Amino acid sequence: MAKALFHKSQRVFVKPVGTWALVEKVNPHWVKDVEEPLRVTYDVGLGREFTAGELVSEDVMHGRDRNSADQDLDLEHWRIQRAKNRWQEADETAAHPYPGTFPVVMTDENDWGGWRVPGSEYDRDPHKIEYQARLIVNSPRMLKICRQLAELVSQDPDSLPAGMKKTLKECQLVLRHVYEITDSPRQAAE
Repeated sequence: MAKALFHKSQRVFVKPVGTWALVEKVNPHWVKDVEEPLRVTYDVGLGREFTAGELVSEDVMHGRDRNSADQDLDLEHWRIQRAKNRWQEADETAAHPYPGTFPVVMTDENDWGGWRVPGSEYDRDPHKIEYQARLIVNSPRMLKICRQLAELVSQDPDSLPAGMKKTLKECQLVLRHVYEITDSPRQAAE
């Protein structure tokens, strides 16, 4: 049985699309003679309905619910899959790291969402694209490490070695950029 995790007019981040939206309608899917809905989907005005797993509340995105944010990162199982190059045979791409294929990063558990590049771009610099794919796949884990480092230091800022201050500052900038925590216009001007 499912319960609604979001409500109408709540601001949510839509992970497959990568944008913010408002929940326009909560759609419970009922089955006859069952007291609770079988599943709940959400219409956010983007052309299709989304499940709760595809949405993140504003509190989680802005770090107000750290445990849930860590759980969301733990649930992310991004992976590289190899797609067959339909335009070139393996012998034509013998210099590529994986001849006859190119990387596709899957960010959804259903193997349809993610990141990919056009074949012509892959042909220009296959080693660079392979590097980018590995970087993207590992980014949820790196983000979690960055957040843990920032939290550890915030508990005892005096224990931070002088050489780590620059690294911590970079972690804070990354976290601010990822979670869209922006300064007020007045602070940005200073």
